[in-house]
Amino acid sequence: MSKTDHQPTDAAHESVHEQYILDVRIVTVESSADDDPRYRFEAPQHQGVEFTDPEMAELYADVYFCVNGFAEEGTGERGVPPVIIGAGRAVLASYMLTQPHTDFEWVASFFGMKPHRVKQYVSNVQDRADEIRDGAAEQGVQ
Repeated sequence: MSKTDHQPTDAAHESVHEQYILDVRIVTVESSADDDPRYRFEAPQHQGVEFTDPEMAELYADVYFCVNGFAEEGTGERGVPPVIIGAGRAVLASYMLTQPHTDFEWVASFFGMKPHRVKQYVSNVQDRADEIRDGAAEQGVQ
């Protein structure tokens, strides 16, 4: 499972794993209750979401930037924010990959394609998010 529920962890120690523009970041949360660290995505006006895998937290951040932010509140346990659905298959596949109990094979099956195609979608989303952040930084956005 890559994504945990939305409840914050009782943290013994927190550190910044990745800092992005616009006060978006991923925080490493190490707790005495857990053997492995968790990675919490944080953004203004977005409920923190924790992941067990730092790559999935980073992909979640990439999706966030590709759609100019989103909120999951009100979408239900298995719902997808409408802005993600409207952003195209690559963004939707990447978002689905960050959800609990999914992996490349599950997402590929959902779309009726091979896992390597989903990996290409993820690469496209990561590249696009990098372009967006780089372009914003060039414009002086912090």
